[in-house]
Amino acid sequence: MRLRNIICVWWILLISLSKAQIDTSIINNSSTKDTLLKSSTKKSDIDTVVFSEAKDSIFFNIKEKKMFIYNNGHLKYRQTEIKSGFIKINFDKNDIEAEGIKNDSTGKIEQTPVLSEGPETYTGIKMRYNFKTQRGTISFAQTEQEGSKYSGEIINKVDKETYFISDGIYTTCLDSCPHYHFYSPKMKVIHKEQVIAKWIFLNFGGVPFPIPLPFAVFPIESGRRSGIIPPAFGDDARFGTYFSRFGYFWAISDYMDINLTGDYYTLGSYRLSSLFRYAKRYNFVGNLEASFAKFVENEPKDPDRQENIDWRLLWTHNQNITPTMRFDARLEFLSNNQIQRNISDLNEILRNQAYSNATLFKTWDESGNSMSISYNRRQVFETNEVNEILPSVNFSLSQKYPFRSETGVSKNFLETFGISYSAQLQNKRDKIKNELKIRGGINHSLNFGFSPKLGYFNLAPYLNYQERWYNKRIEKFSLRSSRGEDSIITRDVKEINFVRTFSTGINISTKFFGIFNPDVLGVKSIRHQVIPSIGYSYIPDFSKPFWGYYDEYINQRGTKVKYDKFEREVFGGASNRESQSINLSVSNIFEMKTAADPSDTTSKENKFQLLNLNASIGYDFTADSLNFSDLNLSYRTQIGSFSFDGGSTFTLYDSDERNDRINKFLIDSKKGLFRLTNFNFSFSFSLSGEKIKSKEADTISSTNREEFQLVQQRQSIYQGLYTDRDPDFSIPWDLSLNYFYNESRPNPKRTFKSSSISGSLNFNLTPAWKFSITGSYDLVNKEFAAPQIRISRDLHCWIMNFTWNPIGTFRGYRFELRVKAPNLQDLKLTKQDQFYEGR
Repeated sequence: MRLRNIICVWWILLISLSKAQIDTSIINNSSTKDTLLKSSTKKSDIDTVVFSEAKDSIFFNIKEKKMFIYNNGHLKYRQTEIKSGFIKINFDKNDIEAEGIKNDSTGKIEQTPVLSEGPETYTGIKMRYNFKTQRGTISFAQTEQEGSKYSGEIINKVDKETYFISDGIYTTCLDSCPHYHFYSPKMKVIHKEQVIAKWIFLNFGGVPFPIPLPFAVFPIESGRRSGIIPPAFGDDARFGTYFSRFGYFWAISDYMDINLTGDYYTLGSYRLSSLFRYAKRYNFVGNLEASFAKFVENEPKDPDRQENIDWRLLWTHNQNITPTMRFDARLEFLSNNQIQRNISDLNEILRNQAYSNATLFKTWDESGNSMSISYNRRQVFETNEVNEILPSVNFSLSQKYPFRSETGVSKNFLETFGISYSAQLQNKRDKIKNELKIRGGINHSLNFGFSPKLGYFNLAPYLNYQERWYNKRIEKFSLRSSRGEDSIITRDVKEINFVRTFSTGINISTKFFGIFNPDVLGVKSIRHQVIPSIGYSYIPDFSKPFWGYYDEYINQRGTKVKYDKFEREVFGGASNRESQSINLSVSNIFEMKTAADPSDTTSKENKFQLLNLNASIGYDFTADSLNFSDLNLSYRTQIGSFSFDGGSTFTLYDSDERNDRINKFLIDSKKGLFRLTNFNFSFSFSLSGEKIKSKEADTISSTNREEFQLVQQRQSIYQGLYTDRDPDFSIPWDLSLNYFYNESRPNPKRTFKSSSISGSLNFNLTPAWKFSITGSYDLVNKEFAAPQIRISRDLHCWIMNFTWNPIGTFRGYRFELRVKAPNLQDLKLTKQDQFYEGR
């Protein structure tokens, strides 16, 4: 039986031990607890309980105040634990010495010392440790900390946070034989902060790189930390050899940080960038990004040499000011060439506009009212056109039922009467060809309606009233040009005007459904729900002189031409024709319910929407021709990872010899009832293998995992030509496929088709090799669009990625070999070639 002797040593009682009455007390397998005798006056620094145990024996020398623990010894004091084959404790000096014991049969040293202090563990051959000072040395020692490991011939702990290591080795590879490491004859470790070393040799597979670094600082602190951002090196076909992202990161506080980085190209280009981030949990988060760059292409004496200045300013901010008030902003200002230079992100290249917006939103919970104040900006890169709305103020009064009883239940027609109000103020600024045009106005909208129920039908009569306030209108007149043609002059007239319009109508809808219960193959029931509706609307002709919203001028031929005096205003003018129309629509919803598995008590019934099919058509009584609108069909379904949606448009009218629609039905020309004018559909599906449990995830601490995920999240934002996001080896394979088809027939003799297929395939050739291919193919033009092939190799603590864009505007390749560890992510080898053909 293993002897478990637990000795609770109270050092206040140890003071009372006599010096000579008992020389030695031996505690072994047959011993019992000894009685501690008289005291001396010397005080000890140990003031709590020490627990010890051993497989063999524990000797306690009272006279010399020493303890000896043999064979699988275990000593625990506060948060410090020591395990070793032999442990010696000197209570006077508060020292512990530990070392392994020799196995007589094999001649090997076994049960070597293991020192644990909280989450930290140190192993070695020999160890010396002081309880009081928490200083000590370990020979041939090693330890792991936050996903990294360092070892050395001797580790000397000089205080609670600082270690000195002789012949030290540092690595983030936790394999028993690391694939790479840094070696230094002298190394200093500051606990949870950094490793400092001088004359460092980088070893790959045991082979040292011949040229050492004079010094290096390796961060081992989890989370954010200040320090130098090491550069990345490479070649660019347009700007030359470069080093990029070299700079400094400053963690100002727990709530903010900033970095400043720079890029330099050997042909003379450069870029300066900065990112300032700030956040306060449950309150606000934001960042301010700024960059300035000068890009130079070709040599100074080349005729096609180009120099461009680029700049960008981006501010994002999200804040919950109160539970009912929120502020969100994303403001971006940049030069025209900024996006064109950013050839690492396809999404950025494809956009030709920049949008900015900022909104302050407020709600009142008790009343349900809401208000927002916003700013919007649109910038077109090609023309440098800028459109701004500063400000835009919106107020909404929730629907009220003034005649409804306190119970909230409508008992008669009058109680269903509801009223709602909304107002919008806009000041629009358009800068086109360096000319600034400003338009403003206020739009009031007042809606009245009833919502009674008549049998199985829901009725909704309504009246909508709008009033627009403007401080400008236009005036047109005609002049004869030099060529004898009409020249229409339009000028602004500054005056206060009100445009009052209204519309009325009624909507009627009902709902019915049928249920089919097959109860086969796990299908419990299928339900078909039909929602038909019919609506009538009326809008007067506001172009009549009675309303005063239209004016007229006489052209050079003597013909009167009517025009809308408010056609340029922000909310537009009034309708120029009477409209009485009726609209019919039918919605069909097909749903399926699956039965629960009777053999599984946790199984539940599931509902799926099999198909959503909608149809609508309208008729305008006041139109002079083509009274019927097009028949519109839409359909949508999604089952699991498969989705399908599409739409079709049909006309009832025939066309003439010029392919223009005429007021004659197709059926009268014996060409059928409908003619297809547009048809489109798309489908997509994705499949993947079962996720494999990652061994790497088990080796990453929770803090380091959070940092790793943040790095991955940051990298995933900037995907494009050469994404930095690591492949997921835990998914053995995955496939996604998308197909789109569109056919437009504006007239019987003209047809436009577009059809494309896109997808991605990722699969593991072996557990450590992954092959990925993405791209799309235009089936009409028979050409590929931006295909990409990627091969990745998991090298345990390293990862290799080779990405190839074989064709297209930005064809090229990139090879990268880098360390996985987030704190050493810039330790990598990169080779890249791009062949830009966009000009």
